[in-house]
This record gives sequence, C-alpha cells and structure tokens, in this order.
Amino acid sequence: MMHYSHHVTSGQASLAAAASGTGDPVVFLHAAICDSRMWQVQWQAVGQRHKAIAYDRRGFGASHAEQQDHSAVGDLLAVIDALADGKPAILVACSQGGRIALDAAILHPEHIRGLFLISPSLIGAPEPDHAPEIAALLARQKQAEAAGDAAALNRLKARLWLDGPLQPEGRVAGAARELFLEMNGIALRAPPVGANTYAVANYRHLAEIQMPAKIVCGAYDFPHIQERGRQIARMMPNASFEPLPGTAHLPSLEQPALITERLLPFLQSLATPC
Repeated sequence: MMHYSHHVTSGQASLAAAASGTGDPVVFLHAAICDSRMWQVQWQAVGQRHKAIAYDRRGFGASHAEQQDHSAVGDLLAVIDALADGKPAILVACSQGGRIALDAAILHPEHIRGLFLISPSLIGAPEPDHAPEIAALLARQKQAEAAGDAAALNRLKARLWLDGPLQPEGRVAGAARELFLEMNGIALRAPPVGANTYAVANYRHLAEIQMPAKIVCGAYDFPHIQERGRQIARMMPNASFEPLPGTAHLPSLEQPALITERLLPFLQSLATPC
C-alpha cells in the first residue's frame, strides 16, 4: 500500500507524497476525480525499477492547503525539487493531471524528460458536441452540483468517468468503484483551495513539446476525449497514441495491469545508463 512518508511545502499547501525505489524519477499526477491512490498498482511496479513518486494535489486525498491562488505546475516542481534527487522527471498523468503535465513540459522542459498521459485534458481545444445520451448525463450532473447533493454527484461522476458515458451504470464494480467513490468523495467535501491562475493555453503549444510522449485512451471514454488524445499525439513531434480496449477514463484503476504493461516499456525506453 502507498505510504505518505513526505509532506512537500508549496506556498500555503502541504502536499502528501509517497516515494519508493531508486533511479530515474517518475512522478504520478492524478485526475481531478481521484487522488494518488488511483496509481497504487503502477506506483508499486515502477518503484521496483525506478524512483516512483506520487502526490495528492491541493484539495485531494491527504494534502492540506489554505485557500490561495496558486500554480499547479509550481506544486509539481516543488515535489520534483524535494524528491527527484536533482534529476528531471518522467511524468505519468491522467485527465486534469495530464493537463498539468503538458503545462510543465511547455513551461519548464528542463525538468521533464518524458510524458505518459492517459486521456489528458487541454485548455484551448475546441468545445465538444456531445451525443444526446451524454448531454443528458452532464445535465443531471449540473443539477446535482446546483442542488449541493454530493452523494448524487459522486454517483454520477462514477457513472460518467469510471463506467464510461455510453456504458451501463455499474459496469465497473467492487473495490475499484469503492475506491473511486472514496477518493472523489474526499475531493467533493474539501474546502476551496483557490484558483490555479497559471495554467497555459496548452492546445496552441503542443508542437513545442519535443520530449518523448505516449498518449493512451480507453475505448469507453468520452468520444471527444478519445479523438483529442489522437490529435495531441499528431501535434506533438515525438508522441504516439494507443487506444485501450474495454476501459473508460480511469484504466489505471479499472484495469491496472493494462496500464502497467504499457507504462514499464515506455519507462525502459527512456532509462538513463547506469
């Protein structure tokens, strides 16, 4: 199990972090509907060959933060400075974590040497045109948010992001669903932490990212997210794209072996000589 043995200070935040292993640093960035526990299986596997680092962002998991404007990239760099032993890091990220990873690669490429991204979000990309079934679910989500119904909102987010918006509700059950509801429940109950005011319109800068990158996306994810993943790979000079069968937005949680089997060879391709 992941043990948060480090607390990294960044501004008025104390970021809970876990580190395991030695060698090339690999930093995991979680989605905005989870915390770093979504990476438990991959973190353990990576720590056997590299230095695996995972942390909870502001408002998630075991981290604590006062409300203040902040930079999510600045928080990431604080973690790298504290735990990466002075080496540039390979970033493994999902969804909103992927957006932060792209921002970091654009703004501070000297600190980043590779990207493994699952369904990364973007700023500045064209707005999606959702199918009626998806639009109806998103409308229900807005209603639950407006009503302050955290329990209903948590269930809807599991339906959209864990099951997949066009898949049957409850497709993913058992421990994976329980952990999702626990992680997202913490995020929904967390007090405001302030705005991330230093985000980049990264869609317009993808061609500037020269480092090796692999983009993967579940075949049950939102259709526009799948197409966006393909487009990101086309726009980045040294990126590839791979669809993942039978999984939605959170394959590291739903089918952890599927991600581990694709992540480890990518990391090995970037390994520095001993």
